[in-house]
Amino acid sequence: MAEQSTISTGSDTPPFDPTKPSTPIAFPIRTLEDLESRAYFKSFHYPFNKSMVAFQPVPLPDRRRMLVCHDMAGGYKDDKWVQGGTNPDAFGIWHWYLIDVFVYFSHDLVTLPPPCWTNTAHRHGVKVLGTFILEGGGKDVRDTLLLTKKSAQMYAERLTELTTALGFDGWLINMEISLNSHQIPHLKEFVSHLAQSMHSKLPGSLVIWYDCVTIDGKLDWQNQLNEKNKPFFDICDGIYVNYGWKEDTPKNSAAAAGERKYDVYMGIDVFGRGTYGGGEWHTNVALDVLRKDDVSAAIFAPGWVYEHKQETDFQTAQNKWWNLVKKSWGLVQSYPKLLPFYSNFDQGHGHHVSVDGEQISDASWNNLSSQGFQPILDVTDASTSHSIQAYLNFKEVYNGGGSIALEGTLEQNCYTEIRLFQGELVLGEVPLILMYSSQSNGDSQLGLSLEFLSSTNKRKLLLTSSIQKQFSNDFSEVIETTTLEAPRISPHWSVQVGCIQMNGYKLTNINILCYRSSLEINEPKYISELVDKNNTLDCSSPSKYFAVLGNITLRTCEEPDLPPNASWIVESPYIKWTPSPEGTRTLDIKITWKLKDSCNHTVIDHYNVYVVKVAEGCNSHLDKLQNVPEYLGVAHVEAFYVSNLAVPSSTSCLKFTIQVCGVDGSSQRLEDAPFINLDIEGQ
Repeated sequence: MAEQSTISTGSDTPPFDPTKPSTPIAFPIRTLEDLESRAYFKSFHYPFNKSMVAFQPVPLPDRRRMLVCHDMAGGYKDDKWVQGGTNPDAFGIWHWYLIDVFVYFSHDLVTLPPPCWTNTAHRHGVKVLGTFILEGGGKDVRDTLLLTKKSAQMYAERLTELTTALGFDGWLINMEISLNSHQIPHLKEFVSHLAQSMHSKLPGSLVIWYDCVTIDGKLDWQNQLNEKNKPFFDICDGIYVNYGWKEDTPKNSAAAAGERKYDVYMGIDVFGRGTYGGGEWHTNVALDVLRKDDVSAAIFAPGWVYEHKQETDFQTAQNKWWNLVKKSWGLVQSYPKLLPFYSNFDQGHGHHVSVDGEQISDASWNNLSSQGFQPILDVTDASTSHSIQAYLNFKEVYNGGGSIALEGTLEQNCYTEIRLFQGELVLGEVPLILMYSSQSNGDSQLGLSLEFLSSTNKRKLLLTSSIQKQFSNDFSEVIETTTLEAPRISPHWSVQVGCIQMNGYKLTNINILCYRSSLEINEPKYISELVDKNNTLDCSSPSKYFAVLGNITLRTCEEPDLPPNASWIVESPYIKWTPSPEGTRTLDIKITWKLKDSCNHTVIDHYNVYVVKVAEGCNSHLDKLQNVPEYLGVAHVEAFYVSNLAVPSSTSCLKFTIQVCGVDGSSQRLEDAPFINLDIEGQ
């Protein structure tokens, strides 16, 4: 049986051997031999590459859809670091409410999506596909793949096995190579068997054919659905049409598809290479045509915004580009749909990390697995001009690496509403508990307004820490929240709690409401020494407004019980010490943990990993102060790899702690968390 191929990483470094322990990465499969032999599953990296955010096995909605095909500088860049990288400006997508299907693409034979993309896409209700591609130089691969009907079936089953093991949702099949006539039946068998095996093993999965080779074996992009590529369309879940279509093509392709017109995804290349409308900042021109003809879209390479020099920073340019898509296409995802619902608005990158308002790391980082539910941030209603800007803030952070800053001008007795989320959450008899954290300058205040719909009625409720006169006529009910007092919460943040009873209603919108405290209110209010986007602190202006929303939690019960230390088995199956001339040593260690009762605890979202370097003879007060937990990183599977950890010679023991964090934003006290001690003496 073939061993997995090594991957060259350049002349100055040894080839990457996936079987050897090293910092976990995501990587593709480059040969049919590795695919056939299941070599990937022998990799040290395989357990780290599993997506842990489950996806409901539901079919795609019966409407026009949005497929987005990632093609960012060849793939496997900052996103390859499974446990997170160090680039705070790494490429990412956060407009998931505009997307139905996400394809991770590279020019390798088998492109496996890095788990960070699958985790965040699934969190937002988006299906994720890998890519199987054959291009011009792959004739030997083609001949082996399509040698017999049996070989075609076997390779299809290998792809299915990878999908179910890693937790993504299917494949884009891109056969950009001409075929011999006797190979056509075997290609059809490959596609058909892949679709059938995927549907059998993973209900709701997708196999999508790319418009390239035709039924007569010619590499001839049709730029439409027609009789030359429809035989492949008929045996899978859809077709991704090439980019060179004309204005009347979508309508003709929809007619050719009949009742399956929404399974036709018309390609748009954002780089503008032969694409209708020219792509780039005119991508919406093509989308407008597809919306008019009621056909699905496939946007290729939205990373153009990142790769191409823009007039503004990436954050601003990305929002501007996706807002064109939103204006043309509209929202396709709604959340919250289920409880508990939690968002810290984290985009999956930042300059530091916080827990409960306290900073635990000042290191820059990126990890899309840590991305929270992403807000829409539309101004929906204002009693004055739209003078409040909402933007992602990477300075003041309650949990994770980001928050929402609200900045601008706002006169007394006026307010502005900004939409956070568009939901489809049906409520029952159990009361809904809502919590949110905030900071504010001067008399700047914020609350949350919630919109509800029943079969007979609409209601709009406001939750706020201080009831104002100007709200009385604009809301069905104003609920005064209480301040949560807890020793773990940073004094720099105010956490508010409210309770709602709306049996039989659907929660349709969650909005931020920005307002100013009335002058006649004498009760104490929370004031924080914040700086705004322009790094100024000015409360002298009666209309200047600045506040920060740190997170939001919706649940129907009290904080869940996270499994304590006694519930876990923690092990270290791999340990490697490396001496250094300075007298210190470095440690590589793999730590694993699992629950003793083997239950699937759906309350767990991720794990924060810490180390304490216990000094030898730790008796003095100073020694104990130095023995503080050092944040190492975050895990989304039950394993973490520590690489090149510097251990001073005075250290007698290392204590690794795994802090369990819940899906509702709760986190375990470190004293209650599972841990493992590594005695250094004799090592």
